[in-house]
Amino acid sequence: MKHFTSVKDVTKISALVEEVLLLKQQPYAFKHLGENKVLGLIFMNPSLRTRLSTQRAAINLGMNVIVMDINKEGWKLESREGAVMDGEAAEHVKDAVAVMGQYCDIIGIRSFPSLENKEEDYAEKVLNQFIQYAGVPIVSLESTTLHPLQSLADLVTIQEYKRTPKPKVVLTWAPHPKALPQAVPNSFSEWMCHADVDLVITHPAGYELDEKYTWNAKIEYDQKKAFEGAEFIYAKNWSSYKQYGKILSKDRSWTVSADKMKLTNQAYFMHCLPVRRNVVVDDEVIDSPQSIVIKQAANRLWAAQAVLKKILENT
Repeated sequence: MKHFTSVKDVTKISALVEEVLLLKQQPYAFKHLGENKVLGLIFMNPSLRTRLSTQRAAINLGMNVIVMDINKEGWKLESREGAVMDGEAAEHVKDAVAVMGQYCDIIGIRSFPSLENKEEDYAEKVLNQFIQYAGVPIVSLESTTLHPLQSLADLVTIQEYKRTPKPKVVLTWAPHPKALPQAVPNSFSEWMCHADVDLVITHPAGYELDEKYTWNAKIEYDQKKAFEGAEFIYAKNWSSYKQYGKILSKDRSWTVSADKMKLTNQAYFMHCLPVRRNVVVDDEVIDSPQSIVIKQAANRLWAAQAVLKKILENT
């Protein structure tokens, strides 16, 4: 594995899942791989689980870690080619990223979309500039369109808790007061479409995701119908892809409730966190024994560790 930016960077998904499960049992067995190696974690946006889990994963592998919030601790960056830099930006991204590559053996980068220009956001400019200029392996800590570390952890969690060989997994849109990116649902759908699950995506009309990520999923506009017989319910809000970045609905009837969970096959409830309680999901659901959101979050550590291990073995 050279870089980790999407499911396409994984040669065999099932083998990577097994690697994650192995590391849960032997977290310190490969500390020699990271000896005298440095992981740089560069954040352009807030993070809790991604930052802590990836940092701990690197430590488990014997790596040193440098963490930087570039918006608060670095120079304002210019990203345009051929720019006349007589404005606020003091440094060009091609120089800054190349320098980071001199200090780090692997770099993780997290950036969010503007939700204003679909073409620019979906071009993944920041992520691709890091790949172009760093000269070292790049791990996506969430990009404008995808969150692969989250999705790997999600798949591992489903593997651990599934009761049938090919479980029905439902990704349901839920209301939220703010416009959120499509990265988590895009990525979850992309990984599930390559996994041995029956994926159903349910959302109001107008919230269809980019079809290149949902190609093997069934789309159902009736949430209650989608929940019938499900073994996993994954709740997540996202803004519109077609009317890019817009909030088309705040309909609270889409909140995941205990009554809706009764329609399922004793489904487990999942969410990537942070979650707006009693907006996205009722307390009664997220605090129930069927909620596995904390176990899901815990798997972020082992997912990150497996990815870093694969990259270290290839460098």
